[in-house]
Amino acid sequence: MATALVTGASAGIGKTFATQLAQRGHDLVLVARTQSRLEELKAHLEDRYSVSVEVLPADLSDRLDIQSVADRLADVTRPVDLLVNNAGFGLKKPFLRNEIRDEEEMLTVLVRAVTVLSHAAALAMRERGHGAIINVSSVAGFMASGTYSAAKSYVTVFSEGLASELRGSGVTVTALCPGFTHTEFHDRAGIKGNGGLPGFMWLQADSLVKECLDDVDRGKVISIPSPQYKVAATALRVLPRPIVRMGKLSRRHRPQ
Repeated sequence: MATALVTGASAGIGKTFATQLAQRGHDLVLVARTQSRLEELKAHLEDRYSVSVEVLPADLSDRLDIQSVADRLADVTRPVDLLVNNAGFGLKKPFLRNEIRDEEEMLTVLVRAVTVLSHAAALAMRERGHGAIINVSSVAGFMASGTYSAAKSYVTVFSEGLASELRGSGVTVTALCPGFTHTEFHDRAGIKGNGGLPGFMWLQADSLVKECLDDVDRGKVISIPSPQYKVAATALRVLPRPIVRMGKLSRRHRPQ
C-alpha cells in the first residue's frame, strides 16, 4: 500500500487530496499547523477508509518544522511514495502595504518549503525508482499580481525543471495550477462571496483534485483543471506581457 504525505492537509484542497487518496487506498502522513484538526481528520479517514494515518504537526513558515517534514520524507524505513506540496496562503493587500515580515513568511511557505520538501522527496524516490510529487501552484503564476503570483510562477517553473531532471527515473512531478476554488483560502485572504467573479469561474475542490490525480497517473507535468482555466492559462501565456500587467484581474484577484 502506497503512502502519501500531504501538507496543508487540514482544510481546503489539501483535505480533499487526503480524502481522495484515502479513497484510493493510500496510507497518509498529514501535515498542518493545528494538531486537533489533523487528529479529527485522521480519525475520520481511518474509520471510513481503513487506511493508516500519521499526524505530523508543522508550521511550514518555520525552518525547523520544514526540516522535520523533510526528515520524514527522507526516512528510508518509512517510504513516502507521493508528496503533495499544498500548504499556502495569500495576503489581501498589495506588496507595499504589507509588512515585510508577512511577505517573507508567505514566501517561506510557498517557495522555500516547496523547494526543501521536493528535494528530500525526489532524492528518496529516485533512489527507490518510483514516486510522484504534486506541487500545488496556481493560474495566478501566469499573471502579474504581486509576490503571490511570483511565488506560484516559481512553483510551476521549478516543477517543470525538476520533472525534466527526473525523466526516466520512475519519479514524476506535476504542477497543479487551479483557478479560483471554493475553500477557506479566500476567506483567510479576506475575499468574500464570489469576489465579483461569475459563478462559472469558481471551481470545486473535489473535481479539480480528481482531475489532478488523473493527470498524475498520465504523467502530465502541468495540470490545469477545467476547460475555462485551460483557455485562461493559454491566453495569459500568449498575450503580450504589457496587457497581462495592465489586466483588471491581475490587480484585483488572485486565484488559488
